[in-house]
Amino acid sequence: MLRAADEQLTERMGIELVEWSPDRVIGRMPVAGNRQPYGLLHGGANAALAETVGSIAAALHAGASRVAVGLELSCTHHRAVTEGVVTGVATPLHQGRSTATYDITITDEQGRRTCSARLTCALRDQPPGQ
Repeated sequence: MLRAADEQLTERMGIELVEWSPDRVIGRMPVAGNRQPYGLLHGGANAALAETVGSIAAALHAGASRVAVGLELSCTHHRAVTEGVVTGVATPLHQGRSTATYDITITDEQGRRTCSARLTCALRDQPPGQ
């Protein structure tokens, strides 16, 4: 069952899609509202942005009759971000019938890499629990 837009993490975090296709998904997220106690962009916010753009790319690859669900996410945080907007770009490493894996690069407004992530999704015929 799909939930209302106001219940989605992407809405609460201010994530917006800029470009989307099965071969590349780009999303942006503000630092404001997504900081940890030291005032830096929260590592979990990076992970949420990475999983969002990667999962959308996997869903586009899977097609309208199938769903993509995350299996594994890894993130390496390279540099701190304290303000502005970060951009996540997901590109495929593997696009198969049952799994899809994406490389996600997150950069700051100066184009500096702040996080590298990799997401693998399972591609299913129906949503989990149905």
